[in-house]
Amino acid sequence: MTRKAAIFDLDGTILDTIGDLCDSINEVLTQEGLPTHSLDAVKTMVGSGAAKLVERALPQQKRTAEFMARVLSIYRIEYSKRQLVKTKPFPGIPELLSEMADKGWRLAVLSNKEHNNAKTVVEHFFPNRFNYILGVSPQRPPKPDLTGAKEALKSLGIAPESVFYFGDTDVDIKTAINCGCRPIGVAWGFKAAQELSKAGALHILQQPKDFFPYLENLEGKKDGTPS
Repeated sequence: MTRKAAIFDLDGTILDTIGDLCDSINEVLTQEGLPTHSLDAVKTMVGSGAAKLVERALPQQKRTAEFMARVLSIYRIEYSKRQLVKTKPFPGIPELLSEMADKGWRLAVLSNKEHNNAKTVVEHFFPNRFNYILGVSPQRPPKPDLTGAKEALKSLGIAPESVFYFGDTDVDIKTAINCGCRPIGVAWGFKAAQELSKAGALHILQQPKDFFPYLENLEGKKDGTPS
């Protein structure tokens, strides 16, 4: 590959956002007089967008369309207040992105976070690092819908088979596969590595610094050189 590109999921892949997500949904539940959830429990609820997080966090009997819409509206307000409080880059991610940028990689974020929130947190922690940042909008449904992935690929201008797609959930891996990218799972995120392997990840990274050695090994095998 002479031109290289990568698409990154956001929550659980480049940024550890779980503290702010957990605090936000629990604040809404508290306001509504409903049971709250532990950090580990919220990890099992995220990955499919704000509406799904709200649905999963609510007791079964409260999951009416009207009530979920109201809670989602409050959640959006609460999350916007907190989105930069506890959130931080995962160790090694700034260095990986810097190395990619230095080597001329084109980079995009494709998130199930709502678009304005995605842009806010990514630009705060990684200013001018990504060529494109795409979140959920009325015109761009959450992954695994391929609308956003196709938009990212078109913007990057690189064939899907030359694009590495990094994610921490089976949703990311399935999206990568379905849009023809190379799915790379990350073990430091919110879901278990076994889930990523089962979904079809080509490789599971234990740390961000492992990516370029993996790539060199991969390309060495293609060239027929010892690896």
